[in-house]
Amino acid sequence: MKVHEYQAKALMARYNVPVPHGKVAATPQEAHAIAQELGGKSVVKAQVHAGGRGKAGGIKLVATPQEAAQAAGALLGTRLVTHQTGPDGVPVRRLLIEEAAPVAQELYLAVLVDPAARGPVVIASEAGGMEIEEVAAHSPAKVHRVVPDPVLGLMPFQGRSLAYAMGLKAELVRPFSELAINLYRLFVEQDCTLAEVNPLVVTGDGRLLALDGKLNLDDDALFRHKDLEQLRDVEQEDPLEAQAADADVRYVRLDGDVGCLVNGAGLAMATMDMVSRVGAKPANFLDVGGSADDAKVARAFTIILGDPNVKRVLVNVFGGILRCDVVARGIVAACQQVGKNPPMVVRMLGTNVDEGRQVLRGSGLNVTLVDTLAEAAERLRR
Repeated sequence: MKVHEYQAKALMARYNVPVPHGKVAATPQEAHAIAQELGGKSVVKAQVHAGGRGKAGGIKLVATPQEAAQAAGALLGTRLVTHQTGPDGVPVRRLLIEEAAPVAQELYLAVLVDPAARGPVVIASEAGGMEIEEVAAHSPAKVHRVVPDPVLGLMPFQGRSLAYAMGLKAELVRPFSELAINLYRLFVEQDCTLAEVNPLVVTGDGRLLALDGKLNLDDDALFRHKDLEQLRDVEQEDPLEAQAADADVRYVRLDGDVGCLVNGAGLAMATMDMVSRVGAKPANFLDVGGSADDAKVARAFTIILGDPNVKRVLVNVFGGILRCDVVARGIVAACQQVGKNPPMVVRMLGTNVDEGRQVLRGSGLNVTLVDTLAEAAERLRR
């Protein structure tokens, strides 16, 4: 789950990660009052779940409260389009009004999960303000990483080694190490999948300040953090992905035209690979889960049919706990409810497979039944 910058910074402040002074505004009048409180000169930042706000005009440096109100009026109620949002953009409902800090140097600091390390790693770079992928591609020597001990956490000597690697001044080594340790503690204790500060700046008076902050939270751990569940902003999410989350269905929308209904994440990935292998493009990743009933399958299939890009559907189900007849009844119910009958290639194996196939044969739907995934893929090629 993504959270807004102002929400991320509030959490960072609780862990003693220094952030600029600022408040959230939902109207031009509130932006004016906050900017006046900050002394006039401030930064107006659109709060959206996307990077690239600066290039898209979502961040404005203003000199007076009047300018802050004008910038707020121009941003609020619009849809901000960045390289991460797609052409439709995302709505701007709130703004973060912050003090304008004098910047002497920009750094990068993040904690993320690294599959190669089988756990969290801490990454730092003296090339702050840039996409870390771009830095890694063109200047890999500027990217420094350490792997914390899974029990002891990030140790002070590791934080200092990152500071030395970035060439920080001696007086900043210990503050940076403490900041990195605090960010790592936030990452672990709040069950994050990403905690990123970009840029982490050295101010003109020699302080470290998290000028921007990003946190992604592990959806599967939110049951431990009821307070963090309240930070979700559904308006910033893809509508179909939001519906899937509410239905407890694992769904990610993609840009193809083949809707995929599968049970099991591994089987779903293999199915998508097979679709791509024959030159087609999957429209989604969807794992309906092993304990779904007729209603849950119907909701999942309704979500697939709700994507206007879906022209055909591939169903690949191995009936174990989830029976094939349950899947079949859910598919039929969804098609009747939505009033759509797209071409479907269905591969079912396992529990109650004969009953499931019989349900589909008698449904009147445009269904082609196959026995293997390879055969299903060949049907998509035609």
